Amino acid sequence: MRSYTAIVERCPDTGFYVGFIPGFQGAHTQAETLDELNQNLREVVEMLLEDGEPILEAEFIGTQNVVVA
Repeated sequence: MRSYTAIVERCPDTGFYVGFIPGFQGAHTQAETLDELNQNLREVVEMLLEDGEPILEAEFIGTQNVVVA
């Protein structure tokens, strides 16, 4: 079993959730609900893994708050 960290944003124009896995080329999708987004991400990752384990181009480290005056 493998685990990947996904970044989730909401599109202000459509209200859809958009998710992607940093460094995992092609691992991105969108959905109307968070549950649907998670399912879509699982499906796209499973499909991409059929070609073998990816070489990740980046490693998710975390987030930071940036304060601008």
